[in-house]
Order: sequence, then C-alpha cells, then structure tokens
Amino acid sequence: MPGIDECLTRAMAIAGARAASLIDWSSGLALGSLGVSPTGDHDTTAAEATDLVRAAVEAATFTAAEDREAPVQDIILTAGSSYHLLCFIDTAFDSQLVLHLWLDRAEGNLAAARFHLQALTRDLVLG
Repeated sequence: MPGIDECLTRAMAIAGARAASLIDWSSGLALGSLGVSPTGDHDTTAAEATDLVRAAVEAATFTAAEDREAPVQDIILTAGSSYHLLCFIDTAFDSQLVLHLWLDRAEGNLAAARFHLQALTRDLVLG
C-alpha cells in the first residue's frame, strides 16, 4: 500500500499527467506535489482547487439526501487543453483530502486516468 510519495509518483505515471498533488481541502494546503503546477506554484494551485472542492461539497445540489451515504466522489473540470481530476480520499479518520491530477487532453485518457486515480486513493496509506 503506497504512501504519499509513491501515490504521487504513480499518479504522474498516468499518460498525459502534468502534475499531481495531495491536498488537504480543510486548510487549502498541498501535502505533497509532483510535476509542474498549472499556476507555477503548487501552493496557489492547492488553494484554488480547495475553493472548487468546497463549492461542490457545500452545494445542496451535489449532496442530495439520496447521496448522503455516498457523497461527492470526484470532480472533473474540463479546460481548453487539459483536464483537472480531483478525487476524494476516504480514510479511517475524519480527513478532508483530495488527489488532484492535471492531465493533458491530447496525451491523456480521461476515463483511464479517473480509473487509475480511484484505485490510487483506495490504496493510499497515510502515515
């Protein structure tokens, strides 16, 4: 079971990956990052991704009563030449973590990347 560094290394091995970060969205901090940040600064990217995550989690539309047992699992943002995948991480403790992958649209496969990120977040061991 991988830790943070191995998880980020595996995320960067996904075809088309430009950057990967593990973000604590309660604080807006990047706990670890690899690759080149879309903003040039991983801390800025983490803070901006946190705003998007909080908006989705706090919106009643995305947390309807029938979804309360399976809250938001991931967020996919499509930009002109890239995708941003934010995959929530379930842990034994009350964490607010997401794995953020910045993916090149021309080189990556969105469905495959989402599948790989979900597998990584299931296997991630924080310690």
